[in-house]
Amino acid sequence: MVFAERRLFLFFDVLTICQKAHSFLQYPYISLKTCVRMKIMHGLQDAMDDPWYEVKNEGKHVMKDKEKDTVLKNEDMGDTNAEAAVAENEQKASVWRELLSWVEIVVAAILISLFLTRVVLINAEVPSSSMENLIKPDDRLFGNRLAYTFGEPERFDVVIFKYPVDETQNYIKRVIGLPGETVEIRDAKIYIDGSDEPLVENYLPEEWVVENDGLTYTVPEDCYFVLGDNRNVSEDARYWAENAYAEDLVDSVEEGESYTFVRKDQILGKAMFTYWPHFKKLSNYVEE
Repeated sequence: MVFAERRLFLFFDVLTICQKAHSFLQYPYISLKTCVRMKIMHGLQDAMDDPWYEVKNEGKHVMKDKEKDTVLKNEDMGDTNAEAAVAENEQKASVWRELLSWVEIVVAAILISLFLTRVVLINAEVPSSSMENLIKPDDRLFGNRLAYTFGEPERFDVVIFKYPVDETQNYIKRVIGLPGETVEIRDAKIYIDGSDEPLVENYLPEEWVVENDGLTYTVPEDCYFVLGDNRNVSEDARYWAENAYAEDLVDSVEEGESYTFVRKDQILGKAMFTYWPHFKKLSNYVEE
């Protein structure tokens, strides 16, 4: 595509050069013709100044003053028309150059935008309150698509991913369980691999009272277990097996457990910062 654009620009450059060359060559031609005519006029004038002129021509005039004035006026008009043609061609060339400069800017902006949004950044709007208080409804944010190119998601990372039950939708949640771990939810606390100490989750906006007990998950390899911060309203991994069954993707809730986890290839990137309505960096979790 780049080469096609360069060929297009070269075509217009050549066209402009040809227009200028045509104007340049046309003007000297007209001036040369005028000089030849002026030389003939001066020759006739010298003949008229000859004392034998009246005798030789018996009172006849080769050229009347009126005819000379007409010729000179025609020559002046020819020169003026040539200059006008040159100016018009230069004006057209200037318009083309201005138009091409705007085309270059627009094309460059489109290409840069496509590169950033498809390769580097994720531009997302959050419609729900599932990640309050970190991210509020209608917040707009940028995510980094390259965050996990050379690394793995870490616990407490806020990630943007394709919803396992319907990959046409993008979700944003917090990573809780890593590949190979056992995640136990007991009495509104989360325990990893049978630990006696629960995770410290100082980001929860309120007391967790919904689906907060008697749940155990074993995370498959290359997969992650994710939850929303606002656990009382978040539709997260706790419900996805049931959702898969409701969507007739599986024959039972037990079969739907494979939809509970987010595969690494479903993760689009890591949430970095909100930019609307307020700028806020979505910093890495720090245990307090």
